[in-house]
Amino acid sequence: MATLVQTIGFPILFIPYFLFPSITTSSSTPTTSVSPRVIFLLYVVLGALIAGDNMLYSVGLLYLSASTYSLICATQLAFNAVFSFFLNSQKFTALIFNSVVVLSLSASLLAVNDNSDEPSGVSKKNYAFGFVATLGASALYAFLLSIMQLSFQKVIKKETFSVVLELQIYTSFFATCVSTIGLFASGEWRTLGGEMDSFGKGGMAYVMTLVWTAVAWQVCSVGVVGLIFVVSSLFSNVISTLSLALTPLAALVVFHDKMNGVKLIAMLMALWGFCTYIYQNYLDDLKAKREQTDATGAVLSEGSTPLLLEA
Repeated sequence: MATLVQTIGFPILFIPYFLFPSITTSSSTPTTSVSPRVIFLLYVVLGALIAGDNMLYSVGLLYLSASTYSLICATQLAFNAVFSFFLNSQKFTALIFNSVVVLSLSASLLAVNDNSDEPSGVSKKNYAFGFVATLGASALYAFLLSIMQLSFQKVIKKETFSVVLELQIYTSFFATCVSTIGLFASGEWRTLGGEMDSFGKGGMAYVMTLVWTAVAWQVCSVGVVGLIFVVSSLFSNVISTLSLALTPLAALVVFHDKMNGVKLIAMLMALWGFCTYIYQNYLDDLKAKREQTDATGAVLSEGSTPLLLEA
C-alpha cells in the first residue's frame, strides 16, 4: 500500500491537463515525429521502474530507522551527479561540485541528528536487506531522473507543459498497475481491513490519509518532472534535497517542533549549496547571452548595410 499510494493519485492530473492546454512556444522548432509505439514502450518501462523504485523505498523504510533511511537517501544526489555526467552531458564546475557535496552533507547532518530508534524486532538479515534496498532505490531514483531528461531531449522532443503532465500520468498509470498486481499477488490486500479498523483516528481518517498522501505525491512528482523538463535532472534533485533541509523549518511553524543548532547549520549549508548552484546557472546564462551577442555582431559586420541604414 505504501508503494501503491505514491502513484495511484494520477487521475487528479487530468484536471489541469484539460483545463490548461499547453501551447507550443513560438521559439520551438518542428521536430521529427516519434512512433507512438516507442512512446508507449517508454511509458511502460518508466512506469515499471518507478513502481520498483517505490517498492524499494518502502522496504527500506520498513526495516530501517528514520535516521539511517534518510542518511542513505541523501546519496541520491551523488548518484544523480554521476548519471547526469554520463547520460545528460552535464558539465561540472567547481560551483556545481560544491553544491552537490554541501547539499549531500546537509541532508546527512539532518539524518545523523535524528534520534529515532531502530524498528523493534528487525533481524540483522532484514536490516541488511533494508540497507541494500534503500541504497538501490536511491541509485534507481537518480537513474530515473536522468532517463527522463534524456527522454525529453531525444524521444519526446516537445516544448509544452502538457508533455510533463502526460509523462506523469501515463508512467503513474503503469506504475499503479504493477503495484496493484504486487498488492494482490503478495496477499497484503487481506490485511487492509484490519489496518483500517486498528487505525488510531478511525477508518475515515485512514482513508483520508491515503487519499491526501496520494494527492501530495502527484503534486510533488509533477514538480520534479517539470524541473527536469525546464532545467535538468540534477537541478530537480538539488531542489528536492534543499526541501529536505528546509523541512525542520516547516515543522517548527506548523507543529511547533524544536529547532536545535544542528538543524540550523544543516539549513544554512543547504542554502549555501543551493545558492552556489544558482550562481553557476547565472554565470552560464551570462556566457550564453554574450556568445549570442557576439555572434549577432559578427553577422552584421560581415553582411551588407543594416536594415535601419537602408530605411
